[in-house]
Amino acid sequence: MKKLLLLIPFLYLGTSVQAALYVAPDGNDANTGTLASPFKTIPRAITTAVPGDTIYIRGSIYELTTTISIGSAKNGSANMPYCLWGYPGETPVLDFSKQPFGSKGISLRASYWHLKDLIVRGAGDNGLYIGGGSHNIVENCSFFENRDSGVQLDSGASHNRMINCDSYHNADPTDYGDADGFAPKLTVGTGNYFYGCRAWGNCDDGWDGYMRGATDVTTTLEQCWTWGNGYLKNGSDPGPQANGNGFKMGGGDNSNSEQLMHHFILRHCLAFNNKAKGFDQNNNTGSMTLLQCSGFANRTANYRISKTLSAGQTLVVKNCLSHDGSVELGGFAVQQSNSWLPPFQVSAADFISIDPALAAAPRNTDGSLPDIPFLRLAPGSDLIDGGTDLGLPFFGPAPDLGAFESNYATRIAYSQQHEVIFSLKQNFPNPFNPSTQIGYTMSRPGHATLQIFNIRGEWVTTLIDGHQAAGEHQVIWRPANAPAGIYFCRLSAAGHVEVKRLLLQK
Repeated sequence: MKKLLLLIPFLYLGTSVQAALYVAPDGNDANTGTLASPFKTIPRAITTAVPGDTIYIRGSIYELTTTISIGSAKNGSANMPYCLWGYPGETPVLDFSKQPFGSKGISLRASYWHLKDLIVRGAGDNGLYIGGGSHNIVENCSFFENRDSGVQLDSGASHNRMINCDSYHNADPTDYGDADGFAPKLTVGTGNYFYGCRAWGNCDDGWDGYMRGATDVTTTLEQCWTWGNGYLKNGSDPGPQANGNGFKMGGGDNSNSEQLMHHFILRHCLAFNNKAKGFDQNNNTGSMTLLQCSGFANRTANYRISKTLSAGQTLVVKNCLSHDGSVELGGFAVQQSNSWLPPFQVSAADFISIDPALAAAPRNTDGSLPDIPFLRLAPGSDLIDGGTDLGLPFFGPAPDLGAFESNYATRIAYSQQHEVIFSLKQNFPNPFNPSTQIGYTMSRPGHATLQIFNIRGEWVTTLIDGHQAAGEHQVIWRPANAPAGIYFCRLSAAGHVEVKRLLLQK
């Protein structure tokens, strides 16, 4: 029986909600901002809000021509952040397509803001610009068809978190050489983190960490996918100025004559079908760590990291996978258990599917990446359990190679009919106060455990621990004395685990 090491990623700041304000297309800025009397514009709500407030934007298309600016006068705090959220069950579209070229969509220069469930399209420059702000969270947001990078972090922006966001088909119409999906670059600060994000079809790069002024900063990516960059939305190639790399991990002007260092850490990341490289050093001289990553069919190379690093810096590449593309690593690379090293031989037969058509499929209801068969290892592949224990979650005696971990002891391959042991549903309502209903389905009778953990991974309570009959089940959680914030609901049965995120508001 394979064994799972479960590590819950602690991705969110706790929230302590003071009040709620509402924006709706039929509102009026002379209103009070309540659900029954909403504001009409987002800037009006931002001006009114105080730390701890949540601004809910009702689902509609908002045609905007001016930047939504959030300045440092609106800093929140760790315990009292500002929240700018789509109304639960609705997704507002902030459409800046009539905005003048060169104007940003949302300019966030404050700290401790949480943006969630927003769509930003057509901005005259970046869809979202985080300049100097820190400790912000951007969750379940999409940025597309903006006229520069979908999201840019700059001017010392540090310790920001991008969670389950998409950025695609962004293109700068002047020379098609600058618009990336996500751009933590130029004078960016350190400690920025991307989890579960996708970047595709951007005219320049998926991720770009190019430096101009900043150095010795660290950016971390986990479970991020990027593909098809270097092309326009219609599939055409705008020319050589459109670089087309998946993950560009740094670099600087004049062949980086200043030796600027952008330290990149990538875990469980996937790059495929990019016009140039999948994982690209460019001319970065900082440390780069690639753990359990996958490269597939990138035109120039799946991995190219060959330029000498600055003194004291390291390149670590372990448990990584490459298929249908070259690997070009300098002799200074610290390598272990990679698919291009003995004894491995990689072919299409190692995978359930090498068709990436579903990579842009809708996300799961909790915002996580879709479950697709692409590049997942097929039963019998010697890449399964072929890796080295790096302290990351895995099933079985050892990790698999590449971005995806198989678990054939508890489920059958995607390409076959299989029995679902159980299904954990998203709680309702969510956010909630004072109670919420958690539903799950057991396909067969058996022992199940349903537990609640707080944002620090500490056990809070056990709701179910015993034999469960087959069928639909419901349980109510009433956390009377628990503080407001993010919680995780963990259901385990027959060696399988699912986790959902819950938000308690008070």
